[in-house]
Amino acid sequence: MQQEIRFATFNVCNLSQPGAKLYDNLPPLTPADYQAKVLWTAQQLDLLDADVVGLQEVFSLAAMRDVLAHSSRYREATLAGFDAAPDPHTGAARLLPQVALISRLPLAQPAAEYSAFPDGVALPAGSRDADRFARAPLHAQVLLPDQRIVDVVVVHLKSKRPDYSSGDDYADPLLYAQANLRSLIRRGTEAVALRALLSLLESRARRPRVVLGDFNDTADAVTTAIVMGSGAAGLPGEELSGRMFDCNQIQLGRDTLRHIGYTNIHEGHYMTIDHVLVSEEFNPASRYAVGEVLDVTYLNDHLLLHRPEASDHGQVLVRLRLFGARDHAGA
Repeated sequence: MQQEIRFATFNVCNLSQPGAKLYDNLPPLTPADYQAKVLWTAQQLDLLDADVVGLQEVFSLAAMRDVLAHSSRYREATLAGFDAAPDPHTGAARLLPQVALISRLPLAQPAAEYSAFPDGVALPAGSRDADRFARAPLHAQVLLPDQRIVDVVVVHLKSKRPDYSSGDDYADPLLYAQANLRSLIRRGTEAVALRALLSLLESRARRPRVVLGDFNDTADAVTTAIVMGSGAAGLPGEELSGRMFDCNQIQLGRDTLRHIGYTNIHEGHYMTIDHVLVSEEFNPASRYAVGEVLDVTYLNDHLLLHRPEASDHGQVLVRLRLFGARDHAGA
């Protein structure tokens, strides 16, 4: 039985068909640009060689299928995801960044997306799309080699880009501060909604969970801590129940003197804002552990090369080891 399982998260950075207009300040990809991006993304996927990959900023599933066709390791993999829904007012197709998932392991059932916040979670009154994620999380039930099901959730939380209101003067420092606050409030609310969603999944079936995503915040940020459920009081003997853990913090191979992990460079600051979180079933400190995190690798050399076809995010690769019968017999 395969005992090593690899999970990865990969923000592919505005993957779309050539000629598609995504943003006012971003020119569409030319056919040559598109070909270069497809080839680079396929090569990076092959380098990751993960069993399950969470993707962000997928504007076109057709483009992602093109990437898989140019890879050597994922041509037969399952691609799960949804193109953006048509505009509710005009019915026209829309180009919006979506999350998706690639799996070389079978799925127990078709993937589902969660556009709406769980009950009891909402942005302040008057906010646009106050009851839903800007980018709907994707949930897939992945079947491990031992026939155990893992709930995998792919996420992309709100960025730190200022959320200006219509008519705001971008040069006004007060309006700039308020726009940053609106972004923080949305990201924080999405974090609460994601925490509620993870709790809902656990209440339906207690089984391992993995979150793959671009959190747009560091592991020690309040928003990430909300998702992980850090600080929540548990019953005696169940203190780890419901919590999620940053693989970087619980990996067996962590070397604090040599470890260099970052997934984004912004204004000269090196940050890790892409994370792989696991539930207590992959934390050896839990009596319910069925595996452990061997190590975490960051693929980020391309960030210093500034290649136009490359992503502006590093990728995070996590190697997990499933415990076998021998492990449990000696426990």
